[in-house]
Amino acid sequence: MKKACYFLMLGALGFSSCQSAPPTTDGATETPAATTEAAAAPAASGAATEAEARAAVARYVQAQPNAALYVVDSASAVEVDDHWQILVPRTDWAKRMPNRAAFEVDKKTGQVSTMMVK
Repeated sequence: MKKACYFLMLGALGFSSCQSAPPTTDGATETPAATTEAAAAPAASGAATEAEARAAVARYVQAQPNAALYVVDSASAVEVDDHWQILVPRTDWAKRMPNRAAFEVDKKTGQVSTMMVK
C-alpha cells in the first residue's frame, strides 16, 4: 500500500507541469530562448528607432544555432523608456503559449538580451 501511494505521488508530480519544452528539430536539447540570458555585440550607433531595434534583433537571431525557428519578419515592437521590447514568433512554438520569444534592445548601446515571457 505504501508503494502504491508513493507511485501515485510521483505520477501527480509528473503531471503537475502544465507545459514542457517542445522537441527540437535538430535533435539537440535546447532551452527556450526566453529563459536564456545572453547579449549580442552592441551596434555601433545604438537603436534609437524601431527599425534599428528590429535589425539588431535580426542580427542577434541570425547568430543563434536555431535561427531558422524564428520568424523575424513578423516581430512586434514596443517602446519602453530607454529600451525596445521585441516579440518574435517561433515556428516550433506554434501551438503553445507563449508562442513568441522576447528580446530587449537598449536604445543607447543597441545591446540585445533575452527576456522571460509569461
